[in-house]
Amino acid sequence: MAKGPRYNLPFHRRKEGKTNYRLRRGLVMSRLPRIVVRGSLKHITVQLISADVSGDKVIAAAHSRELSKSYGWQGSCGNLPAAYLTGLLCGCRAAHKEVKEAILDAGLRSPSKGARILAALKGFTDAGIEVPYNEEIMPDSERIEGKHITQYADMLASSDKELYSRVFSKYLSARFPPEEIPKHFSAVKEKIVSSSED
Repeated sequence: MAKGPRYNLPFHRRKEGKTNYRLRRGLVMSRLPRIVVRGSLKHITVQLISADVSGDKVIAAAHSRELSKSYGWQGSCGNLPAAYLTGLLCGCRAAHKEVKEAILDAGLRSPSKGARILAALKGFTDAGIEVPYNEEIMPDSERIEGKHITQYADMLASSDKELYSRVFSKYLSARFPPEEIPKHFSAVKEKIVSSSED
């Protein structure tokens, strides 16, 4: 590795823009397991990871794909309600392994107010695990339940039927009206909580 008094080559993952080592050091020094939330357009992954000398170890994990496979979720697996439910599922698994405290690892991007990563964190804390966070930046309960999606669907259904059928084509092809999301969200949430109590 090239080094000199005026030149120092950065670490491989830092050069690729994958890891901020200064931030990671602070999280590891807290000695708390880290909640790592990563999302794509279609899915959310939530993991609880503890740092070890031999490498990071996953204590508990959940993927939004599990919501549709195991809990009957019919909505999108990449939206705000799915992020909350995935966080709740991971939190229930972590609580089952007697984890009491954790800290959020947001990665290189700082989350904006009401983001999916914060919805997943809210679900994780609702499972009974203590995580420090600022209540002001959390998404409100109506958005977590998906009421903003139903409002948008109602607006499109009354003003532009063609756009409505295009935007919600996956919902409609599965014979699941988007207006039912809040009720469906509550049912899936109850399933996750009851299955973790067994």
